[in-house]
Amino acid sequence: MEKNQKIVLVIGALITLGLVFINTFFALIALIIVLVLLMSFRIMGDSGNYPLVTVELSEDAREIIVTNTGTARAQNIHVALVPLDIDFEIASLDPDEESGFGLASMLVEAKAVVTYENDEGQQFTRSYPLTALGAGRDLLEPVFPIFGRR
Repeated sequence: MEKNQKIVLVIGALITLGLVFINTFFALIALIIVLVLLMSFRIMGDSGNYPLVTVELSEDAREIIVTNTGTARAQNIHVALVPLDIDFEIASLDPDEESGFGLASMLVEAKAVVTYENDEGQQFTRSYPLTALGAGRDLLEPVFPIFGRR
């Protein structure tokens, strides 16, 4: 936990102790706010070193686009296209950085299996279906169909 986060929690605890003498109800509200801040800081700390590498097919289906959408650097990225028997590697990608791999011909359908690791050496594996008809998907499309959208 960072120094500024600790200072905020200590000030919140002192305010909570001060409110105990004024009104117990207000002290309980302040305690809940301090606990919510503590949980938020813990979640922020856990997600601070998490790379997330995604693989998509370009609009013309002639290029594989590898993007790091996580919060940390992804290293030793290995992409295998199944069943095409095409493998390629990328040394590293910073957060929000992307890299492309050109194909000799258009890709109709395949599955990309990605293996990568973070700065600490923890290894991750993900797979993505690639299809020419689904290239360039809408990032704002909801995961669950809502409001009649399918």
